[in-house]
Amino acid sequence: MQEYAGALTLLVLVGAAVVGLYVVGQWAAVSADPLRAAPFSGGLLPSEHPLSRYHARWYAMTLVFLAFDLEMLFMYPWALVVAQVGPSAVIEMFGFLAMLLVGVVYAWREGAFRWA
Repeated sequence: MQEYAGALTLLVLVGAAVVGLYVVGQWAAVSADPLRAAPFSGGLLPSEHPLSRYHARWYAMTLVFLAFDLEMLFMYPWALVVAQVGPSAVIEMFGFLAMLLVGVVYAWREGAFRWA
């Protein structure tokens, strides 16, 4: 039993943390009264449901944007080490860009770039 004392202590601490966070969440929660907890929009009541504002095609465009955003996140550190690593870094980057190009061609074929 002695060899399990550390694991048992950790389990008790995690359980106490979960219960404590649940109690704090219940204590600090805002009232669920729908008349007082309406979304604030410049002092006016909302005229439409929040999920009805955006067409579904915007989600595909958002995923394409995130793909290019991650590309730039990968290219900044790559630009710092490409001279030290050599040709293998260039080959890896072109492979990464080829995978992104496949994703863009797929999104284009599926109509993610059609605006009307």
